[in-house]
Amino acid sequence: MIKQNQELIPAIIQDHSSQKILMLGYMNIEAINKTIEGPNVWFYSRSRKSLWEKGETSGNYLKFISMQVDCDQDTLLIQAKPIGPTCHTGEISCFKDLEKSNQKNLENNLKKPYQPKSEIIYELFKVIKDRQVNPNNNSYTSKLFEEGSEKISKKIIEESSETIIEFLDTGRKTNELLVNEISDLLFHLLVLIQSANIELDEIFEELSNRRK
Repeated sequence: MIKQNQELIPAIIQDHSSQKILMLGYMNIEAINKTIEGPNVWFYSRSRKSLWEKGETSGNYLKFISMQVDCDQDTLLIQAKPIGPTCHTGEISCFKDLEKSNQKNLENNLKKPYQPKSEIIYELFKVIKDRQVNPNNNSYTSKLFEEGSEKISKKIIEESSETIIEFLDTGRKTNELLVNEISDLLFHLLVLIQSANIELDEIFEELSNRRK
């Protein structure tokens, strides 16, 4: 169903009774299989890089009815029975009429330059993993792994100190330098995480448990 070299496929969700379009999500093979098994619809979160069951936190599940694929085999249409509102705003559907006010907002959003989201953490962590598994003599990251845990630990201490110093700088007029220091600290922390053979999802799961 998913084409070769295609990891995710968009899935349109339609109310089985009213035929109203409810939302658009993305699925991988595992999400498709879990959805077909039922009873609820599953998606793949591009931001969290993990599976999620619609309604797992809100209770607004989508009861799976049927699944169709389009002629190009690159889009799914899923019939479902919504249990409560589908949209996180509390609306039945994530879609609404494009009124003049909405049109202006849409135009403004289209004009905005691309803003990297939290996915960049996963992308960066993937590169860091590769630099450890496939060392590159010209790579700073590979050299950190080569020098070992003591060097990585020293860099965490160094970057933490520089971040704190910049944060406490009362004469700071902009946050540009502070953002740079925080970015350096996060990068080296990701190197430490990989060096300790810990997956990012383990960290996120622990944070999620603490939130609960």
